[in-house]
Amino acid sequence: MKNKLSIVLLVGITLSTTSCATIFTGTRDKITFNSTPEGAKVFHKNVEKCTTPCTVAIPRSLSKQTVTFQKEGFNDKEVKLTKNFNAVTLLNIILGGAIGVGIDAATGSLTKYSPKAYTVELEAK
Repeated sequence: MKNKLSIVLLVGITLSTTSCATIFTGTRDKITFNSTPEGAKVFHKNVEKCTTPCTVAIPRSLSKQTVTFQKEGFNDKEVKLTKNFNAVTLLNIILGGAIGVGIDAATGSLTKYSPKAYTVELEAK
């Protein structure tokens, strides 16, 4: 009887502290970037991530996220990454995991990037 109670308590604690969206969908999204003309450098948080055309994993965040496209001879183009609510987070509520919602918020997994591809047309200087 004591073992069954211990198992039930352990399962209950585990379920109440899980962070479903973080576990099931991760903390990054792969996003594809294209530009016309090709060969633009893509910067996120002032760090060069890739050169178009390319796909790169961008960390999720609750704050506003932008990327900047730069190419010699062209004006820089800043693009806001749009996000949607990550429905997997609802599992925390169903399983009673208030702590899990907090973890998902801290890792940015409450949201996910959508769309997963951005194409920009750069203007010549």
